[in-house]
Amino acid sequence: MRKDKLYFLTFISISVIFLIIASFGVKYFIKVSANQLIEIQLESSKREANEISKLTQNQIVEGIEKSKIVSSIQNAIENTHNEASFICLFDWSGKQVCHPDITKVGLKVNSDQSLITSLNEEDSSDKLYDLLINQRKKNDSIANAEIVSEIVYISPVKDSDLIVAAQVNLSKISIQIRKLKTSFYTIFALMGGLIILSSFFAVRIIGSYYEKQLEQKNISLESELLNLSKLNTDLIAYQQKVVENTEEESLESTVESLKESGKKRILTYIRNELIPVSINNISYIYTENTITYIVCFDGKKSTSNDSLDDILMNMDTSLFFRANRQFIISITAIAKIIKYGNSQLKILIKDADVEIIISKNKAAEFRQWLNI
Repeated sequence: MRKDKLYFLTFISISVIFLIIASFGVKYFIKVSANQLIEIQLESSKREANEISKLTQNQIVEGIEKSKIVSSIQNAIENTHNEASFICLFDWSGKQVCHPDITKVGLKVNSDQSLITSLNEEDSSDKLYDLLINQRKKNDSIANAEIVSEIVYISPVKDSDLIVAAQVNLSKISIQIRKLKTSFYTIFALMGGLIILSSFFAVRIIGSYYEKQLEQKNISLESELLNLSKLNTDLIAYQQKVVENTEEESLESTVESLKESGKKRILTYIRNELIPVSINNISYIYTENTITYIVCFDGKKSTSNDSLDDILMNMDTSLFFRANRQFIISITAIAKIIKYGNSQLKILIKDADVEIIISKNKAAEFRQWLNI
């Protein structure tokens, strides 16, 4: 049940993240694409307006009558009003003399000079979408039933009172942009569904794999904990056995046992004073900087001239264990045994701030020593 809830929350999280990113991404891509679309329309209209302006100028220079020129241009551009961009012709008085929609010939041209100026700036490519869409909204409120168009570029004909104007059909561009939006939203929806589902299944597969790995680790850890628990139980039992044997044995049997197993005392030094230390009082022995230190249960520390190997040879190996190259520990000094690393053990000493590490190779020998 918890896994299903986790997977459900993962699915919701991925979906929310994608929707947030997509909401910004789609708007950006639509604006960039629309700007490119409008810029292509404008560049095409400008080029066409300049070409017609030059052609008209050449015809005037050749002496062709103005009425014939206007008539030929009207015939060329008539019925192109439904295109995204088109050309019209007007004179200095502002009266249209040529227009794709012949019903508008003779009417005053309606142009927004600020729009023309903005669109002809060098950095206008990033403004096209906002400028034309805002203009479209403004014109929609005035004449919703009519085809809305705006003059975006003018090219005066030299040596005449004629001006060639490039217009864009805002209604047509709006339709193109709506189609562009629909395409982008469809692509993002399909891509989003694919990403979300693939991410969801990927999370489930990866999650299942790590769950299996975790279960195996938990089984291994439980086994190690059982072994460690048994090890500490053996330690306590062995310590109790040592204490009971010490209390029950008579002085004579103790002396005989010590004679068989090793020395009863070790001669140590505290500064220049020679001090005998009872074996039973020793907590642990260690070496540091070639000096051998003997630490008792009461915390007193003394030194010895013998190496750890020499000392261990004369001690009861059922009571003392060589943990590593640096330490010899007493069975009664061990406070707790802790797992350390993969297969190592850490020994905590009673009433002492010291941690002794038993290596992987030595751990098996240590377990056997506790089971003696």
